[in-house]
Amino acid sequence: MTAFIHPLSDVHATRIGSGTRIWQFVVILEGAVIGRNCNINAHCLVEGDVTIGDNVTVKSGCYLWSGLRLEDNVFIGPNVTFTNDKFPRSKQYPDEFARTIVCKGASIGGGAVVLPGVTIGENALIGAGAVVTKDVPANAVVVGNPARSASKTQDCP
Repeated sequence: MTAFIHPLSDVHATRIGSGTRIWQFVVILEGAVIGRNCNINAHCLVEGDVTIGDNVTVKSGCYLWSGLRLEDNVFIGPNVTFTNDKFPRSKQYPDEFARTIVCKGASIGGGAVVLPGVTIGENALIGAGAVVTKDVPANAVVVGNPARSASKTQDCP
């Protein structure tokens, strides 16, 4: 099975796994790596230094900037905002963008903001609208601004 790429998307990446679906108005730059059985919804951007694992869902309105790593079975809700530069200035770029890692099985609720250089642990759950300013441990549930621990994922349905 090959990847489905909607004719109204603009995809320059060549490493896209089988069974992946890329919907309309998605832009994927050369160099991005996307795994198998992913779903990249409409109105998303994926820069070149982004790696997406297998079975990942990226809902509409997400911009995945260079330095982002999404491991297998990750869920990214609609309009999640990732950042990759701790000190952004117009036309002044760092030698290397911050590495943000979303580990296996983690889920990020819609409208959350993830600051650069953080790691979200395995199976962690980020509540909708949370602002993640520091690393999130595995299995943690965090909510609020700034995001704070609310419980463990085993307490969730």
